[in-house]
Amino acid sequence: MQSLPLRTLGWTLGDWQHAYASGDLTPDFLFELLQQFPDSDPAWITRVSPEQLSARLAGLAAQRAAVDGDLAKLPLYGVPFAVKDNIDAAGWPTTAACPEFAYVAGEDATVVGRLQAAGAVLLGKTNLDQFATGLVGTRSPYGAVPNSFDPAYVSGGSSSGSASVVARGLVAFSLGTDTAGSGRVPAGFNNIVGLKPTKGLLSNKGLVPACRTLDCISIFALTVADAERVLTVAGGFDAGDAYSRRNPGTAPVAIGATPRLAVPDSLEFFGDHGNEAVYQQSLERLRELGAELVIVDFAPFRELASQLYQGPWVAERTVAVSAMLASAPETINPVVRGIVEGGLGFSACDAFRAEYARAGLSRAIELALDGFDALVVPTSPTLRTLDEMQAEPVLFNSQFGTYTNFTNLADLSALALPAGLRDDGLPAGITLIAP
Repeated sequence: MQSLPLRTLGWTLGDWQHAYASGDLTPDFLFELLQQFPDSDPAWITRVSPEQLSARLAGLAAQRAAVDGDLAKLPLYGVPFAVKDNIDAAGWPTTAACPEFAYVAGEDATVVGRLQAAGAVLLGKTNLDQFATGLVGTRSPYGAVPNSFDPAYVSGGSSSGSASVVARGLVAFSLGTDTAGSGRVPAGFNNIVGLKPTKGLLSNKGLVPACRTLDCISIFALTVADAERVLTVAGGFDAGDAYSRRNPGTAPVAIGATPRLAVPDSLEFFGDHGNEAVYQQSLERLRELGAELVIVDFAPFRELASQLYQGPWVAERTVAVSAMLASAPETINPVVRGIVEGGLGFSACDAFRAEYARAGLSRAIELALDGFDALVVPTSPTLRTLDEMQAEPVLFNSQFGTYTNFTNLADLSALALPAGLRDDGLPAGITLIAP
């Protein structure tokens, strides 16, 4: 039964687990699956070599023997996954989509190590907007990653490749990162789930930083249940990450029978009637499911979002790439370089003023969301073609972040969900945001 590789495309974790437990599949099948990946696919930067895969499967066999064959103790046994190429995997190059920056990682990122300890098998590292700077998926020397529904449109970024390989069913789940929305916008553009936990739940040890105080590793999956399962395996305190936090065990863990959802009082779709229609339909579906929708003032959210690229936080990106900026600025994507060079114009005094403003706006947001289960927003107000993005790379990128940029500044969690297809057949999503 291992002669039909394409039958696994789009399998959930449960499908993989059932196939292995029933004996219908063995991990050697992953060699056949890998052969189905086209060489020209821009979603990948590096794919597992036959030698690497042989070594990993030998290790997996040892893991299974160590638990006496009890696959319940290896919840991700044989499940293929991918990671964004700003996250380390031992023996693999990490490029952050900049070949001149590349290095071979000496050890796994904490999250990668935890996933492999649970039996998952890494099949490749994926393309991204260089140094995770962008929400578009086009700012990479390895090529633009096309939308999985229509190649004329952008995939979203910066976790473009990670979203693409999940949306096309090549792997069961993937890791991305999220600073301004990079774990949510590509999910919305490709009709999959994107989970961005609160800062510090997934360890950032082994992550090339974009904005170190704001960065979150994120998860792409086909279902919410799968994303939650991956989070459970990969999450938890890591003393090796200075920004990791212990779970206080005091946060609400469930939504009641009648969810109370906040909805922005003013919405902007930049003329994109397709996304607007799907969002309004989603609100109606939530009402039909029993949710209470309440209008809230969106002004503090909007004001905080503007701080991410229009204020001193851009200097965190400057710090992250300072060595490349000093030694080889010509190797940095021109749009990315223009953004990170902007951080040189801010002083320490500017940074403290911005932090005070961030704290005040975050408190206003905390109070605005008090008593609600979540804020429900469009994942992105609009979707653009590759040609449109080439003409307006900064403006349209900014539009994509309308409902995402404030989230990490306010230390919120987010769950991007497929919401339906527009009249033109392209996907649109909604995002639930909560403390």
